[in-house]
Amino acid sequence: MTTVSLRLPDNLLKEAESGAKVLHIPRAEYIRRAIAAMNHEMLAQKRREHLIKAARRVSAESMRVNAEFDAIESDPSA
Repeated sequence: MTTVSLRLPDNLLKEAESGAKVLHIPRAEYIRRAIAAMNHEMLAQKRREHLIKAARRVSAESMRVNAEFDAIESDPSA
């Protein structure tokens, strides 16, 4: 495990210490969990963005296929 030194505003450190006490974990563990949660959130955001881009790419084709199905439903002999 690597050691990291960082500067935090006093109020942020106090909030981390309070949160750690509530969870009955060391402050360092609280900070590790906070970083892990942020990393998880960022990965989820990247996945959402990727899915949105993919959906936009296939949108026109999906609309064309839907139009074909609508035409078949309206006139099965088409």
